[in-house]
Amino acid sequence: MLKVFNTLSRKKEDFVPIKDRLVSMYSCGPTVYSFAHIGNLRTYVFMDLIRRVLKYDGYKIKGVLNITDVGHLLHDSDDGEDKMAKASREEKKAPLEIAEFYTKVFFEDLQKLNIGKPEILAKATDHIKEMIDYVQALEAVGVAYETSDGIYFDIAKFPDYGKLSGINLEEQMAGARVEVNSEKHNPSDFALWKKAEPEHIMQWPSPWGMGYPGWHIECSAMSQKYLGKSFDIHSGGVDHIPIHHENEIAQNEALTGQKSVNYWLHGEFMLVDGGKMSKSLGNTYTISQLEQRGYAPLDFRFFCLNAHYRKKLNFTFEGMDAAKISRERLSLSLYQHKLSATKTSAEILEKYRTQFDDAVNDDLNIPLALGVLFTMAKEPRSVDIYTLALTFDKIFGLSLDRLSPPEQPKQDIPAEIADLVSARMQAKKEKDYSKADELRKLIASKGYTVLDTKDGFIVNKID
Repeated sequence: MLKVFNTLSRKKEDFVPIKDRLVSMYSCGPTVYSFAHIGNLRTYVFMDLIRRVLKYDGYKIKGVLNITDVGHLLHDSDDGEDKMAKASREEKKAPLEIAEFYTKVFFEDLQKLNIGKPEILAKATDHIKEMIDYVQALEAVGVAYETSDGIYFDIAKFPDYGKLSGINLEEQMAGARVEVNSEKHNPSDFALWKKAEPEHIMQWPSPWGMGYPGWHIECSAMSQKYLGKSFDIHSGGVDHIPIHHENEIAQNEALTGQKSVNYWLHGEFMLVDGGKMSKSLGNTYTISQLEQRGYAPLDFRFFCLNAHYRKKLNFTFEGMDAAKISRERLSLSLYQHKLSATKTSAEILEKYRTQFDDAVNDDLNIPLALGVLFTMAKEPRSVDIYTLALTFDKIFGLSLDRLSPPEQPKQDIPAEIADLVSARMQAKKEKDYSKADELRKLIASKGYTVLDTKDGFIVNKID
């Protein structure tokens, strides 16, 4: 049975969906004001792994991924400018242009990384009506109030505030020293709807005048529209726990009076050279930048697979080099299995399948599952090993079904060896296998090996 670590309970739990064999899942998507960096993309690799494991276990999924093209302010605590408006001002383009461009690039990156799209893609600007309706409903149940600059959620009216992150609300309120907005009942009250200044570039008519939604209400409105009042899984990065996801819970459960999400799953941060990764620090990288340095996108995916999603992952180019080499060696080994007509016993195959299944169902222990694949690849050459590796790849997403002959290393092959190799190939064409075998041995005695492939052969010098 699949077990997952639930941030809400802070322990591993058996996964039992609300509806038999159908999983409802909401994943926090990108704010499309800039390029997604590799720290962002690790979270979507994590989202993809959840979905792949669920499908591997036989579940169907109804998944939602939001596209934030309005409402996300520069600081999660409702301070500063809207990120989309800021990008529009700096790039001197309309917000729609900004959103369309970066959304396109985002999904191109997902495709490069073999990250599948969830079943429903929900743009914030397509759901303004649902957000307004949601804010009005919160007003009606008495947990929202109006100020001169917007509509706010009164966290004092929701006693369970802090249950996801462990924040002590009373201590937080007592320790607040700076009152940014004197009209707010509590410093930690958050915006549901912001009233717009006349010059604000993104605004819509509402019962409170022209304005735009808060970031948190976006996810509540869209998740409940598509998945209902309660759903199975909400995924995202750990940075969302203390504010964004805590606020989602407050909005959802204050309105419905029931538990909104059964399993909260969060992926850890990616570091850079042991420190924080941040656009503001200028130490982020995009997939395109990695490609310019000679790495394939799947090298980065493989790099991510080597660390458990709940562990911090330190990005270095030395680590990327190691991932690239390791993936190439795995691909070569599996390619050789693919060419073999030999069979492997059912007992050995079942042993590896059981180890793999146990690993992926133990809170997505992908590093352990990857270790199973590497151990299995050391077995004697067999097409059965390759076939089972393809089954495992339904979760890894490394395109092991598209293995191609390894590139011939650039090396000088002496003319004598080249002539012997040509003679051996001619003997094979003439089906003189005895002569071909003698030539292979002669080539080996001179310090070279010949590896036959379905596309020809590979010559390597013996180390």
